[in-house]
Amino acid sequence: MDALFFWLGAALTVIASVLVVGQRNPMYSVLLLIVSFAGLCGLYILLDAPFVAAIQIIIYAGAIMVLFLFVVMLLNVPTEDPPAGRFSRIALTAGPRHFGAVLAVVLVAELFWALNSLRASPMPSGPARHFSSVHEIGLRLFREYAFAFEATSVLILVAMVGAIILARKEPRS
Repeated sequence: MDALFFWLGAALTVIASVLVVGQRNPMYSVLLLIVSFAGLCGLYILLDAPFVAAIQIIIYAGAIMVLFLFVVMLLNVPTEDPPAGRFSRIALTAGPRHFGAVLAVVLVAELFWALNSLRASPMPSGPARHFSSVHEIGLRLFREYAFAFEATSVLILVAMVGAIILARKEPRS
């Protein structure tokens, strides 16, 4: 039964991630990214990592995606338009597409390298050891790393205020 849930979660994550890249409307891309995060959360639950699953939903699907939606609505870009004009065919085939193809080849090479190194030194079998509980993680986060936590929240707030100031339109006199 776990294998069925794994393949459903993996298929949901992969399909939603591919559709994120393929969408012309940035709002649909953001919403599909939330679906991809939900599928990834399901995979974390199957791996017996409920804390990571909860963080995935709270931090990524919650806070980060709200920021993405904020930026998309702030920029007000309805769709991605292909370049028009005399050199539109050259612009579609050169530059970013070649760079993306090179990155895809590097990713595949890295995947093969990782799989070969995994065969050379397999993971130890047996039950996983839990080094800390959610309670201990929370205590460490808010005792030892409280300043970094608060500094990050202030930095995000300053970035949002800066984006609003840069995006606002000056009234005409």
